Parts: sequence; C-alpha cells; structure tokens
Amino acid sequence: MDFVTQNIWLIVLALSSGLMLVLPSITGKLSGVLQISPQEVVRLFNHEDALIVDVREQSEYRDGRVPKSRHIPLGKLKDELTALEKFKERPVIAVCRSGNRSQSACGILRRAGFAKVHNLAGGMGAWEQAGLPKER
Repeated sequence: MDFVTQNIWLIVLALSSGLMLVLPSITGKLSGVLQISPQEVVRLFNHEDALIVDVREQSEYRDGRVPKSRHIPLGKLKDELTALEKFKERPVIAVCRSGNRSQSACGILRRAGFAKVHNLAGGMGAWEQAGLPKER
C-alpha cells in the first residue's frame, strides 16, 4: 500500500497513457466504424470496389494521396453527401493525415446511412509507412 501512495502520480500517468492507447479502437467499435490497415484498404478497393474519400485540406491532398481517392475536405462533406448516395451500399474508406479527421468523417457518413464505413487507422502516415504508392 505504501508503494501506491508514494507513486500515485506514476500510476495515474501509466493508467491514462494506457487508456489513450486503447481509446481509439474502443470508440471505433462503439461507433460501428472499423479501423482498418492500409493493406485492408487495398483489399477492399480491389475486391469490393470500395470508395476512398480523402477528407484532408487541399494543400495536404496535393502533397500526395491514396491512388483513385476522391477528395472531399471534412468541412464540405455534409454538403457532398448527395453526390455520394450511389455509394451507400459499397464500402467507404475515409482517409486523413493521422486518422482523427477521417474518424469524424466516418461518423457523418454513418449518420447519413452509409452501411460499410471504415477509417484508415493512422491515416496517410500509415499508408506511407506501409510503402504503398501515392498519386500526386
């Protein structure tokens, strides 16, 4: 018990750090949005005709993007939902720089009735780290 009282801040730091590591996967599962790897993105695109939506800003998109992705910045996504209606039954994969904005995009898509919504876990950083090609 003395160890706990003497090291309470260390214990709190360890617990909060662990929580921060698992929270993205927990919230993704609760929201019905699957966090997927770059390799799974490729599989869904090749075998299930998935739509890849890049929700980054224009300057980020110009720096390189997932091949054949459709660019709709997060701030304009709600306005573009009608243009995406024909993809409601297909897998839709949201992509951003790190996976945070695309998680928000996934929530918008789910609320709009898209059934198979996925988030590229780690965003373009994970895509690049996997050594997959980018378009410019």
